[in-house]
Amino acid sequence: MAEIRTADTRERILDAGERLFMAHGYEGTSMRLITSEAAVNLAAVNYHFGSKESLIQEVFRRRLDWLNEERMRVLVEMEDAAAGKPLKPSQIVDGFFGTLLRMADDEERGGVTFLRLLGRTLTEPSEFIRTFLAHEYATVMDRYKEAFFKALPDVPKAEIVWRFHFMLGATSYAIAGTDALASGD
Repeated sequence: MAEIRTADTRERILDAGERLFMAHGYEGTSMRLITSEAAVNLAAVNYHFGSKESLIQEVFRRRLDWLNEERMRVLVEMEDAAAGKPLKPSQIVDGFFGTLLRMADDEERGGVTFLRLLGRTLTEPSEFIRTFLAHEYATVMDRYKEAFFKALPDVPKAEIVWRFHFMLGATSYAIAGTDALASGD
């Protein structure tokens, strides 16, 4: 029974951290806010995560592990179906970004809350979070870049990398939930 309570406590802390980091950003979220939202004491957060930095990393890791695996599964499936021929760039874009956007409909995978947290974090990153996310994404990013290189052999690799970078930035901005372009109606 204690193991169930421990898992439940850990998940409550992760869920509270995810919601609060999304709403207030990393810097604006205090441990006091997290403990209050999760209905736990500071010792419980320290026991499970050790620090606020470790907590946000675990908030991301529990969602990114699945996302990265799914992106790789989709890419491999498309490549297998193509039987050695290059994929269409639109397929690669959908494999990478479509998988992320489909998470919005899956509350078990974090849904809109996680997407907005990810978008906010990518548009307002702390240095340690930027380093952490770069490490978490490295293998997947490399595989998708290689698929783009194969699909677009006449486009310089540096240009493909910049285009991918701009797509990442645009997606981050869009999922951050910013309303800068809202019509105000």
